[in-house]
Amino acid sequence: MWLDTHCHLDAPEFASHLGGVIEAAAKNQVQGILLPAVKASDAANIRQLVAQYAVVMPGLVYTLGIHPLYVEQSTQADLDLLATEVKDALRDPRFVGIGEIGLDYFVEGLDRTRQAYFFEQQLDLAEAHDLPVVMHVRRSQDAILKALRQRRIRSGIAHAFNGSMQQAQQFIQLGFKLGFGGAATYARALQIRRLATQLPLSCLVTETDAPDIPPAWLREEGMAHNAPQFVSRIGAELADLRQMDVAAFAATTWSNALTALPRWSATLNPLRSN
Repeated sequence: MWLDTHCHLDAPEFASHLGGVIEAAAKNQVQGILLPAVKASDAANIRQLVAQYAVVMPGLVYTLGIHPLYVEQSTQADLDLLATEVKDALRDPRFVGIGEIGLDYFVEGLDRTRQAYFFEQQLDLAEAHDLPVVMHVRRSQDAILKALRQRRIRSGIAHAFNGSMQQAQQFIQLGFKLGFGGAATYARALQIRRLATQLPLSCLVTETDAPDIPPAWLREEGMAHNAPQFVSRIGAELADLRQMDVAAFAATTWSNALTALPRWSATLNPLRSN
């Protein structure tokens, strides 16, 4: 069985058929999906969405945070709102951490100073409540590692990891897992595939980032959008890269995800990873 540790189920691409998307995932051996918020104002909608579809997907959970690409349109009031929403969500077993937060040094024109302020404020929030973090680390690994070293963050996930081997090892030393998804299914993605193959199995988790980062076969079929049902095939391809049994890979990445996000365990019991 599989866990999708990063999937934007609240995206408009899914709005007209979300129930079917989640049912398709369940039919493809996906027992849990993590929905990360990207804006503080999304909290109420995400909480309601997760509660509504938990009947179909008992392992459906969420995190709350402000994505670096939404920092420009956010204010201090949004950080204050987020702090309130997080405090309230602590009573919800489906709330598992802070995210999606981080830094994006790939998109041109973003204010790095403003990004850093919002990121660090959210790290402080995670530290205050002893919560793990789900992070966007696009071309910003060193700055993120520096910020993490200044705090005591229990654990988390560096989503869609595409840094160096040295950077990967530093995240692992800090207690983080690394997310791998559709990008690793492209033969030309040599660095990502090298990481997915050579890193310790104990640090890997599976994800889709749906509706984004469609795997290679969807591109070949002319399909633009990814979906959580494909995490099982992505996981199988990752297992093949590592030349290991698919079931063993699924069981280990399942365990890794629960180590990174311990609150998730409550929704998955008595579900089993095999």
